[in-house]
Amino acid sequence: MIDETPTAAAAQNGHATGGRRPHVREAPAAAKGPALPLGFGSLFGVGTAAAKAIQGAVASRIPTADLDERDPDFIRDNLPRLWLLSSLWFRGEVRGLGNIPEEGPVLLVGNHSGGNMTPDTIVFTLAFSTYFGVERRFHSLAHNLVLSAPGLGWLRKFGTVAASPRNMQKALQSDAALLVYPGGDYEVHRSSFERHTVDFNRRKGFIREALRHDVPIVPVVSIGGQETALFLTRGEGLARALRLDKLLRLKVLPISIALPWGLNVGDFGGHIPLPAKIVVEALPPIHLREEFGEDPDLDEVYDHVVRLMQETLDALAAERRLPIIG
Repeated sequence: MIDETPTAAAAQNGHATGGRRPHVREAPAAAKGPALPLGFGSLFGVGTAAAKAIQGAVASRIPTADLDERDPDFIRDNLPRLWLLSSLWFRGEVRGLGNIPEEGPVLLVGNHSGGNMTPDTIVFTLAFSTYFGVERRFHSLAHNLVLSAPGLGWLRKFGTVAASPRNMQKALQSDAALLVYPGGDYEVHRSSFERHTVDFNRRKGFIREALRHDVPIVPVVSIGGQETALFLTRGEGLARALRLDKLLRLKVLPISIALPWGLNVGDFGGHIPLPAKIVVEALPPIHLREEFGEDPDLDEVYDHVVRLMQETLDALAAERRLPIIG
């Protein structure tokens, strides 16, 4: 279903432009990692040899994603089935796709939820290709562990690539719409009790890149992902103790209660997400130099973007009756 009315949240934020508000609703070689800290093996009683084996098993699952892996033919063949499954399981609802420029590079900046299974990314990726067509270049940046998670390999063929400055630059230079999550693993593993909070941890790299490439920012706000499991803690202290930032670029070791594991430490093997209703809303584009001058203050831009996204998330939260049910 396509809804052409302006969004209420956009009007509240002073961004209603009279444009349409579409409403989409449908019934690489392994890298060898650094040596695993001895404390990791001794902590879990598996010994140094077993700890190295665990490290090798994790590293062998991490692909070297490339922008060229995006496969329009694969997307065309699988989009109807995947969108149907997503609609049935997550009751995916994506609003405001008409706010995204129809051509040219654009930086889509999202809040992130749902652990390593990233249901918000799945729903938005499918909706984007449904709305704009499979030939429109689209990429999203993700942590290596997301790319290697069981059952998510198809995301690479939909344009998901490893998060890196090089991939961001290549995507924007190819005139793609690029979806990034500044909060990264810090935000995606926040407690479920903080599910209605946008938290980028003051990371401003996305603003620098938007200015460097002179592209607009389109905020993308989602809700529901943090209800697909009971996320308890990021586990930052445990991650530091195990030096996971050196091993796997992880500053968190999240702990959650999720299917089928029960107690789930690290979410390395992924989990079966609960069928929470996922709603995503794209806001009107922000042209940084037009709104903030030739040399924008990064803190001012950051506060503005997060405020708009938080106001929209608050409005989406007010629409929900119950967790999971929506």
